[in-house]
Amino acid sequence: MHYGDGLFETIRVRAGRPCQWRRHLERLNWGAGRLGMPLVDSDRLADESLAISQGLDDGVLKIILTRGSGGRGYRPPLAPAPRRILILYPLPQDPGATFESGVLVRYCRTPASLNPALAGIKHLNRLDSVLARREWDDPRIAEGLMLDPSGRLVGGTMSNLFLWDGERLLTPGVEGAGIAGTTRGLMIETARSRGVVCVETNIEPPDLKRAEGLFLTNAVAGVWPVRQLEDHAFDLGRLPWDLLAAVRQAARTSG
Repeated sequence: MHYGDGLFETIRVRAGRPCQWRRHLERLNWGAGRLGMPLVDSDRLADESLAISQGLDDGVLKIILTRGSGGRGYRPPLAPAPRRILILYPLPQDPGATFESGVLVRYCRTPASLNPALAGIKHLNRLDSVLARREWDDPRIAEGLMLDPSGRLVGGTMSNLFLWDGERLLTPGVEGAGIAGTTRGLMIETARSRGVVCVETNIEPPDLKRAEGLFLTNAVAGVWPVRQLEDHAFDLGRLPWDLLAAVRQAARTSG
């Protein structure tokens, strides 16, 4: 906890069950392997998550996994004993309220750090996002887009970005920065299963203005169509709504 040496998952809960459980568990273990931590006891964590979520109609479960206790300094313990922390939160807002109407987003001045050793995983050090998120307090703005130091899009402070060019989906890769979001993975798999080309590639701000449409994904909101990016408005009617609706529905299911 002192040094951000750990991982977390933020999971939508519906009808007392964590949604997209398999994807979250796979990413948690993938991240643990990347950090050299013991893998989680999947059955035990599933039992704990179900127990804390029972009786909740709609909410958010946060799972924090740290390497465990250690002495002062950066050297991790030779025989780590990971610690799990489970926290239950109310749903911050109804994501369905903005699915059809779309959201307003802006660019952030704070750049996203480049670090291939940490890219993709949901590690505990999210200071980039904290600094970016404090740049605005206008409740009308749902999210801020972050660029890496060279000016390429990474994603939102808490979301992944997709661009629709009328035929294909484009999304930033996560080899140098960003998070491999669970709903991002669901979107890519669903698109390809429906014959929609989805390409992970470099995207820069001029590409967004030329796009037919944009949308964001995360585990709590599901899918956020973008109505306006700063002073540029998008025609929401040009988005592939059948695909977005299918992923939004699938993201709300357990399994």
